[in-house]
Amino acid sequence: MALVTERFSCVGDDDEREAGLEAARAALQSEKLVVTPTDTVYGIAADAFSPDAVAALLAAKGRGRHMPPPVLVASTTTLDALATRLEPYVYTMVEALWPGPLTVICHQQDSLAWDLGETRGTVAVRMPDEAITRALLTRTGPLAVSSANLTGHPAATTVDEAEEQLGDSVAVYLDGGPAGSGVPSTIVDCTGERPRIVRPGAVTAARLAELGLEVA
Repeated sequence: MALVTERFSCVGDDDEREAGLEAARAALQSEKLVVTPTDTVYGIAADAFSPDAVAALLAAKGRGRHMPPPVLVASTTTLDALATRLEPYVYTMVEALWPGPLTVICHQQDSLAWDLGETRGTVAVRMPDEAITRALLTRTGPLAVSSANLTGHPAATTVDEAEEQLGDSVAVYLDGGPAGSGVPSTIVDCTGERPRIVRPGAVTAARLAELGLEVA
């Protein structure tokens, strides 16, 4: 059976926003994919705890298991449920910069029953500063989310750009208007004694230095 794609405007109409969030929650629960706005670019989301859904996300993007997706969360407290052996500087960063465009790579909890790809025992976590996506995360729990584009193509900053690239591989598109900054999140490796920027983005090294952090 062909996938039926739905699209909802989540701007200005509370009823349609609610319908969209509920449709997205149901789709994710059924191991389908959802596109949602974030504070950086549009993201394609899957249930982080469903290996089949994560595999579908990677396939939709044309990406292999060697590039596992980050996990988005609705609150800072979820970090401790997903990650372990956290250095004190990690809490300094997330308390100052979450919600926002900061992704932290940490050692994952050994008890987690998921398969995000070739993570080498780590998990990349972010709390986005975007009301629609955080409302969805509150309903679903942690989601595996990658930029809503085909690998090698520009990241989508509108729902139209996302739909043009991903088409009917996605069950539900949530239209939140233009995405926040269009600049990707900064990814920081937090598995060592000092933070190490592995992808520059919206949070600069100078901003981390303002927090008293010595970046490797």
